[in-house]
Amino acid sequence: MTGKIKKKPTRTPKSLPISVVIVGAGAAGGAAAEMLRREGYDGRVTMIGRDEFLPYDRPNLSKDYLAGNAPEEWIPLRSPEFYRDHKIETFTKTSVMAIDPKAKQVALSDGSSLGYGALLLSTGADPVHLKVPGDDLPHVCYLRTLDDSRRMIEKAKSAKRAVVSGSSFIGLEVAWSLRERKLEVAVVGKESFPLRKVLGNEIGNLVRKTHELHGVKFHLGRTSAAIHDKHVQLDDGTKLDCDLVVVGIGVRPNTQLAVQAGIATDNGVLVNEFLETNVPGIFAAGDIARWPDPRTGRIRVEHWVVAQRQGQTAARNMLGAREPFVVPPFFWSNHFDLHIHYVGHGSGDDRSHVSGDLEAKSASVIFKSGDKLIAVASVGRDRENLQAEAALERGDEFGAT
Repeated sequence: MTGKIKKKPTRTPKSLPISVVIVGAGAAGGAAAEMLRREGYDGRVTMIGRDEFLPYDRPNLSKDYLAGNAPEEWIPLRSPEFYRDHKIETFTKTSVMAIDPKAKQVALSDGSSLGYGALLLSTGADPVHLKVPGDDLPHVCYLRTLDDSRRMIEKAKSAKRAVVSGSSFIGLEVAWSLRERKLEVAVVGKESFPLRKVLGNEIGNLVRKTHELHGVKFHLGRTSAAIHDKHVQLDDGTKLDCDLVVVGIGVRPNTQLAVQAGIATDNGVLVNEFLETNVPGIFAAGDIARWPDPRTGRIRVEHWVVAQRQGQTAARNMLGAREPFVVPPFFWSNHFDLHIHYVGHGSGDDRSHVSGDLEAKSASVIFKSGDKLIAVASVGRDRENLQAEAALERGDEFGAT
């Protein structure tokens, strides 16, 4: 799809950046590039990505695409012609090796350098690797890129049994997708309930039951101790037969560039409410950005929708908008016929109240810190989740029915 951007009149702050360089071509980077053009900015825009592909639908990699329900043609967010038509210069298979804030230049992996007026860091995160014997065997997979998903699909064609190490969102979505491909699947997780840290015991238990009804086996309170050619050995000695292993134990933000450039970091790149770092003219968005959320304090989240919204806000702020990023975080997660929508930011340890019937898959779980609403997770109540998002934005109470 080529698509056309309807431009707004260009903002007229004291000075517009002579050019914008976007480091990272994921959700935040792609959204920022588009927003710059939508806002009427006509300076040079360059987006640099280390992936071989232009921005694509990353959430689908663990969902319908991996499950075999979505063709690869659905994965790109825009066609190459779109970027050409809107004069967005793109580099693929290219890394930024260093940032020089004083000279306002970036050094690229091809040996060239590029100047900028404003810079967006949207370098994302990389999977945490499992450090156990056998972690480098050829049937061990991680999922972050389209190539990773392709590789997993290829290996799944000849596999019969899979072990997923990690009961995270990615791990469980992979478990669902591999069951769709008729593999036997075992999930290993150190928590007592899957997703408990984020969604709490009630929804965690529902997620587990849903997977079990579709044939997924769980080994909770356990970790993988060693990987062998035909089995995974757990920390209690249990052996799980398999010919495919998928590791989903979390990600780490890519902050090396920021650290080397003297940009403040602490479990991510620290930004103010306008998504600007301590170095004027350098912004950060997406998985690496740690920003001051007005409801829960400084946070960093790894959600696709948040990355897109932050990319858009950062782009407008590069053009002088001075727009605080105050939108509550949002994500969704699919598990067979169970669809979860979550807005806000809390933890499974926060005080929670179930409104509705979770077993009937029509309920919201309301999370509070003290008397303050901080998050709502909904199953089968999409409208209610939108109402919760509005309540969080206003700072109001939310009463689900």
